[in-house]
Amino acid sequence: MSVDPATNRVLLATHDGLFDVSASPAVQIGPSIDLMGFTAAAPDEFYASGHPGPGSDLPDPVGLIRSTDGGRTWQPLSLQGESDFHALAATHGGIVGFDGELKVTDDGTEWQPSAEQFPTHHLAGSPRGSIVLATTEKGLQRSADGGATWATVGHAPLLVFTALSEEKAAGIGPDGRVYTSSDGGVSWVAQGSVEGEASAIATQVIDGSTQRIWVATHDSVQVSNDNGQTFTALRSSRR
Repeated sequence: MSVDPATNRVLLATHDGLFDVSASPAVQIGPSIDLMGFTAAAPDEFYASGHPGPGSDLPDPVGLIRSTDGGRTWQPLSLQGESDFHALAATHGGIVGFDGELKVTDDGTEWQPSAEQFPTHHLAGSPRGSIVLATTEKGLQRSADGGATWATVGHAPLLVFTALSEEKAAGIGPDGRVYTSSDGGVSWVAQGSVEGEASAIATQVIDGSTQRIWVATHDSVQVSNDNGQTFTALRSSRR
């Protein structure tokens, strides 16, 4: 999931491609690609991975691909026909990915393995920072150097998805409970809950301290303007 801070446009990467879910009805952007991994490096600059859809001439798997026009077109960068990144995160220094192995790249073409290796469900980073959060079945892992090295966050709740906005973080557990962090994922505070199984989360800092949080489930997108304490269904003013 990606949210443009200038417009609050909410984009959701799905098995059928990229959709603007803040439009009503939702609008598909670009080709049909099974987007297993997706991350935003800038409002219109995205990195993704997965499998080509019908009519696509991309190899399977697509490796790392990049869009600089908001997802309308995609260009192959590396590992085409080799890697299906199920998790991707952009930092100010490059991209972190997991395709069965944790890897980092500073240019999108040459990859190096991380010093630590562990099965990863989801990765979150901030294009303006070097912190990366990785959710695993055994707990939260945190990197302060763009994914080169990792440390276990000992007292973190069990989280399925996380999101970063500068030094603020948000996460959601398997039971729908939402948590926030004001120190980049080191410590966490329990907030409210979202009904339904979460499939993505995004966050923005809206007044220096309060987080606006979006959570996508299988049938809706919920948004909170109070640090995740309460959520309402996303409503679009665009037609």
